[in-house]
Amino acid sequence: MTPDNAYTAAHNPAASRFEVVLPDGQFAVVDYHLTGNTLTIYHTGVPSAFEGQGIAAIVTKATLDWAKGQGYRVEPVCSYTRAYLQRHPEYQAD
Repeated sequence: MTPDNAYTAAHNPAASRFEVVLPDGQFAVVDYHLTGNTLTIYHTGVPSAFEGQGIAAIVTKATLDWAKGQGYRVEPVCSYTRAYLQRHPEYQAD
């Protein structure tokens, strides 16, 4: 297992996603749509060889931190993001 701090998520606004570049050149991603003040998160993906290492949590946290900093309302269509939000009440709307 790789330590959480080994991966850093970056925002790729041109692709409407946050991503982590993995050692083999693949990406772990959180894809979103931004409409007005609502950030709809519709997909979280991690290549199967990297599942179970906490990478989805890293990229999801980066996405939610950015959304919170921008004052966006998050619409979690993605099941992973919905589960993450349930485990992390600090991201719940005030």
